[in-house]
Amino acid sequence: MATARPRRYPSDTSDIEWRLIAAYLPAGGTSDRGGRPVTYPRRDIVDAIRYLDHNGCVWRALPVDFPPWPTVYHYFRTWTRDGTLTRLHSGMREQVRLAEGRNAEPSAAIVDSQSVRAAEAVANTSRGYDAGKKVNGRKRHIVVDTTGLLLIILVTTAGVQDRDAARTLLWALRTCFNRVVRIWADGGYSGQLVDWAADVLGVAVEIVRKLADQVGFQVLHRRWVVERTLSWITRCRRTVRDYERHPEHHAAMAQWAMVIVMTRRLARYHRTGRLRPAAATTG
Repeated sequence: MATARPRRYPSDTSDIEWRLIAAYLPAGGTSDRGGRPVTYPRRDIVDAIRYLDHNGCVWRALPVDFPPWPTVYHYFRTWTRDGTLTRLHSGMREQVRLAEGRNAEPSAAIVDSQSVRAAEAVANTSRGYDAGKKVNGRKRHIVVDTTGLLLIILVTTAGVQDRDAARTLLWALRTCFNRVVRIWADGGYSGQLVDWAADVLGVAVEIVRKLADQVGFQVLHRRWVVERTLSWITRCRRTVRDYERHPEHHAAMAQWAMVIVMTRRLARYHRTGRLRPAAATTG
């Protein structure tokens, strides 16, 4: 196995971050059918993915001190498909919630969406037009907990209405997080969706509308939490636009962006001794 590279980029994992991440990654290669032994340290693979997500370069432009880009892309695609990334992301979220004195699983959530322009790599069959935002590309629909940590993400064409995508989104939320009983949303989710969620899923959807005299931007109850999460995601330049050929890869880039947020927060808790006992106290 090649020796580990020195850590020199802002997106690189610290030693604490790597210890947190390593527990969720397969120890061997990415195939059960044999093949050549693992050549590059997994930490270098993770740092390369984080570098690309954080800095927004193309795969072929990865710096030479990382493993070859086809190797890094292979791991990115495999960990996305086999659920490794989802387990890593979920594990980090649960650790953050427990460290902050909360239950590992939330009981309430906020939903919103964001349209992003698509690069030329995105095929016409995989993009749409959001007339309201005047964006030609894709739309990421997200559900977050009350602290802004990502729970569910769904990537569609930008032309899909929020309330239409929300049915799939809320089904997935109810399946994966059965403690969630209340969801806050903006006016784009009003109408039949509210009754459907209550009757079919047993979830109360509360619409948070703009203030009657609102002019310009104002912080709105609960909605600001999910809008902050969307800004966290777009701190990584790869997610400012949609450069991915496959929608699931765009969702994966958003998950990696949140993994960076969460591992840095947990590392800070370790350094400052702010980690609380594992027993949860609030939902």
